Parts: sequence; C-alpha cells; structure tokens
Amino acid sequence: MDAVSTYEILRLTIMTVLKGSGPVLAVALAVGLIIAFIQALTQIQEMTLTFVPKIIAIFGTLVLTLPFIYGTLSRLSEQIFDLIASGSV
Repeated sequence: MDAVSTYEILRLTIMTVLKGSGPVLAVALAVGLIIAFIQALTQIQEMTLTFVPKIIAIFGTLVLTLPFIYGTLSRLSEQIFDLIASGSV
C-alpha cells in the first residue's frame, strides 16, 4: 500500500464524516443561534430553554437524515472493501 492510496482512503473517510454529520451540526447551529437570539431579546436565561429544543431538533434531524447517513457510510464501506478485494490495500 503506497502513500497515494492511504491519502485517498483518508480523504474518503473525512469527506464521509463531514457529509454524515453536516446536516445534524447545521441544524444544531441554527437552533442554537435562534434560541440565543430569543434569549437576548427577552433576557430569559433558563438553561433548559437552550438544551431541550436543541436536543429535539437534533433527534428529529437524525431521524430524517438517517437513510442519507446510511447510504454515505455504505458507499464508503463498499469502496474500502473493493480496494481490499483488488489487493490495493
């Protein structure tokens, strides 16, 4: 296994992690910003006000994007297994 194939596997893995976690992180960021804006406007500093809606939004996003995440991970697995079967790794 040479350096080029190692870097290719690492690149594929990093891109898969970014694709899989991107939607969930984006929703968590958006919900956090909206709640922070509401807290700044109303000056309500309740800890559960930030935590509960963000957790609900994250779980909802996970449920909706689970097929996409599964497809992304299965494509990476197939590519890695193809490399192993061809003897490149």
